[in-house]
Amino acid sequence: MKTSARNQFSGTVNQVIIGAVNAEVHVGLKGGETIVASITKESVENLAIETGKKVIALVKAPQVIVVTDFGGYRISARNQLEGTITDVKPGAVNTEVDIALPGGDKIAATVTNDSVETLGLRKGQTATAIFKAGAVILGVQG
Repeated sequence: MKTSARNQFSGTVNQVIIGAVNAEVHVGLKGGETIVASITKESVENLAIETGKKVIALVKAPQVIVVTDFGGYRISARNQLEGTITDVKPGAVNTEVDIALPGGDKIAATVTNDSVETLGLRKGQTATAIFKAGAVILGVQG
């Protein structure tokens, strides 16, 4: 699949929780991590999403926040994937930060150059990629 979303994760649906309007879909990645997507109940039906189905989870890089120190705080964003920074690619205004997850997947975040400096982001550093469940788009084959 070709899309403009930098982050494309292949996974298997582990759980579907249907609400009145929206549904929560839990997608298991190869390394054991889970991505939670919040999509409409109608989308679950149209895409025939059910436990065991293979899906692609898409997340645009600007939707990903990079955290290096929670400072004792907990946050409400459902998706919190910890890994190791493998690349910091500066641009004129923004920088792409790539984080390798333990299972082999990689997630890219687009952050401001100021944030890179403030956080001291560098290759080899532990960081957590955070994004809301509503930032995830699910795709199925066929």
